[in-house]
Amino acid sequence: MYEHSRSSSDDMDDINVLHHRCLLNLRRRIRDIGDARPAQERYTRLHKDGDMLSYQGNSEEVGCYVAGCPLSKQNCYFEVTIVDSGVRGSIAVGLVPKFYRLDHQPGWLPYSVAYHADNGKLYNGNPVGQQFGPKCARGDRIGCGIQSENIQEGLTTVFFTKNRKEVGSVEVPLCADGLFPAVGMHSLGEEVKVDLQAHWFLDEEDSMMMMVDSHEDDWGRLYDVRVSGTLLEYVGKGKSIMDVGLAQARQPLTTRCHYYEVEIIDAGEKCYIALGLARRDYPKNRHPGWSRGSVAYHADDGKIFHGSGVGDAFGPRCFKGDIMGCGIMFPRDYILDSEGGRGSLTSIINLDEEDDEEEEEEEGEQEEEGRRVTVFFTRNGKLMGRREVVEPEGGLFPTVGMLSSGEKVKVDLHPLSG
Repeated sequence: MYEHSRSSSDDMDDINVLHHRCLLNLRRRIRDIGDARPAQERYTRLHKDGDMLSYQGNSEEVGCYVAGCPLSKQNCYFEVTIVDSGVRGSIAVGLVPKFYRLDHQPGWLPYSVAYHADNGKLYNGNPVGQQFGPKCARGDRIGCGIQSENIQEGLTTVFFTKNRKEVGSVEVPLCADGLFPAVGMHSLGEEVKVDLQAHWFLDEEDSMMMMVDSHEDDWGRLYDVRVSGTLLEYVGKGKSIMDVGLAQARQPLTTRCHYYEVEIIDAGEKCYIALGLARRDYPKNRHPGWSRGSVAYHADDGKIFHGSGVGDAFGPRCFKGDIMGCGIMFPRDYILDSEGGRGSLTSIINLDEEDDEEEEEEEGEQEEEGRRVTVFFTRNGKLMGRREVVEPEGGLFPTVGMLSSGEKVKVDLHPLSG
């Protein structure tokens, strides 16, 4: 049998290969150990005390914090609670690349995205923001997370929340090192609490509560308005009068449900909030009251608009916390379409009785134009005034209009029930 004899050079080659492999393994182990060490968070012009961050600049320069670890499938969400809005409330929450410049707000530079509390805008790699959601103030909790990754397209979906309710999402480019939680501040007194271990999920109980509390079915039409329970939020551009956000109830007012109320939760930038009644096919880009078949009380100037773009002095302006109401005084002989019965005119406010002589004299004219009803408006439970209108075929539907960023109202379509 032939035996191959190994030379000393062959042995040396094997030793060199083994040595090279060991060296590679050692380098790999060193790299892995390095990756396992706590990552270094970065921040400037901020004071950090545990999970609390407070602005320490002079309001001329941005203070920014970047977490040490990026979001991942295992840790895909974090939250920031606004402890103090400071002078301007210019607090930003979002995601940035690992070595993001700390003298810029998150969202201003490429490959970063952030939701800004002071104006409710989304900044997506650009110092010019886009209208995104409501403004945030002291006590509000802003969340940010990643939902999915499209590796082939090099994109990931980032979503934002306010007080545990999703505001919206956007696709952003993936970074090689991942996207890191970031918080920006830019005025004296701003302070936040950061929770990098927050969880975003809906358990069965939360889902059931959302189903029970949902009032989305109450609305027949929604344009540039987001509904969340009894809350309506304006999500339009707010750049021109064509950007009206409209919410119209599914059912018209009747003798059994003849009144509804709106509480101003956030007046937004301009408080361009209108409450009134409109025909079913009312145009979506017109405030209630501006076009035919509608009447409305406008919060920003206290005027009443009745089928015209020119309003009349009517009542005081309305602000955050005010409750505006709108209802109908139906004639005594008003017939319910569904039941053929006569309705009552009970109300939460006292309305003076009016003589019916004028209505009887104009009965023929009413039959040609449609039945006339008296619409009344309230502010914080007090009667502001009334206006006689022609009820269009199909009835008059509760309609709310909004037109500036950050506006949010709470609607009660059945305040007299129960």
